[in-house]
Formats: sequence, C-alpha cells, structure tokens
Amino acid sequence: MKIQLLSDLHLETETFVPEVAADAELLVLAGDVDSSWRGLELFRNWPVPVVFVPGNHEYDRREITTARAELQQLSDSLGFIMLDDAELLLSDRQGRQIRLLGSTRWSDFDLFGERERERAMRAAGYFQRVMGSSWQGQPFDAAAVRELSLVSRDWLAQALSQKPASVDATVVITHFAPSIRSADPRYGRQPGTASFCNNDEALLPLTDVWIHGHLHCRHDYAFTHPGGSTRVICNARGHGRKGEADGYRPQFCLDI
Repeated sequence: MKIQLLSDLHLETETFVPEVAADAELLVLAGDVDSSWRGLELFRNWPVPVVFVPGNHEYDRREITTARAELQQLSDSLGFIMLDDAELLLSDRQGRQIRLLGSTRWSDFDLFGERERERAMRAAGYFQRVMGSSWQGQPFDAAAVRELSLVSRDWLAQALSQKPASVDATVVITHFAPSIRSADPRYGRQPGTASFCNNDEALLPLTDVWIHGHLHCRHDYAFTHPGGSTRVICNARGHGRKGEADGYRPQFCLDI
C-alpha cells in the first residue's frame, strides 16, 4: 500500500495547499493539521481515503471529551476515517490486508523513567497552559494528559497483541512519538522532550511501521529488534517562520 503522509501543517497560521501524491492509495493526517479545524476542509472529497489521527493542537482551548466527539462528527461529514484508539482494516491494490491502529497517544512522561516523571510533568506545565484546554471540569494539566495517555497505551498494547492471522502488515499511527530516537535534535534530551516522545519501544516489535507527528522535524529510521526491524517515520511540516518547513516533501509517500 502506498500511503501519503502529512502532519503538523498548522494551518491556523501557516499557508499550505496540499497536493495529491501520484499513485497514493491512502492519505494519513497524523495530527496538528489546524487548531481551528477550518483547514481540514482542504481534504474534503480527497480522491483516496483519508485517515485522521488528532494531534494535541486539535484540542486547543476546548473541552477534551466534547472536542473529541465533535472531531468525530466533523470527520464523518468530511468523509474522513478518524482513528483515536481505534483500528481499521484495508485492502490494498494487491489484495493485501493492512491493519491501521490509530491513537493520539498523548504523553505519559515516563520517557526517562519513573524517577524523572515528576520533573518531566513540571516541564509539561508550560505546554498545557499554552494549550488552555479542560477535561472533566478541570484544567487539562499534565496529570490529566498522563491519565489519558495510559488509557491509550493500554488500548494500543492490547490491540497489537491480537494480530489477526489474515493481516499482512500492521501500521501504527500516533501523534506523539514512540521513541527518544525521534527527539528533535535542536532540543535533545531535556525534560520537555517527554512532552513529545514516549518510550513505546517495547511495542515497536509488534508492528511493521509506526507513523507519528508532533516533532517539527522529519524522521525515517529502522528500530531493530530480535524479530527484525520496525520502520519509524514522521513527515511533519512545522512552522515556516522557524525554517522547519525547509525541504519539506508534501507528496511524500511510504510503501507498506
């Protein structure tokens, strides 16, 4: 299956006109498309199926549970398939069965281990204040983010442990990254990095490809393990004013 991959377009401030990649069978939007949601309209009537995994900024200044339901309704109206702790089975042109598992995933702040969790959560306070969201009548703070993230991780681990025999390949799509190897080289290993990357390396051997966004830099690397390797890939655009979009490939596709 040939998948076109876009994320972190930030159309609430950026100017970007998406183009259909030649021969693509599927478009994956891996989050942070537009915090206002207006930019999602650009993908209405896309010529191939669109899978959308919400990013953190899709929830900016909103109530999390309400916004999640409204994003689902919007996705339905636009003809998207929204995956947030959900899976989808598709057949490609060769008749192969491709299983997609999608989750925002959020941050559990355990990237550097349990002993560093509190420090990572303190660093996350800045990002959550900027986000300005709420959940269950309270500010959507680092503790709430962690609570949602653990639910998502449990769902993902359970789903990955139950691969149907008919599936030819499994693709995980998250907004947050699954490994410290996806850290932005501009910032490296600091407490705030745990707001962008999780330590999901124990789950990586259970999938063939892991797509993510969130980091405003591109990644394409092989995570090797005893059973072989898993491809980890991110095609995030980021902010042009910061030079993050320099060299961006808007028609980039990956072959599964």
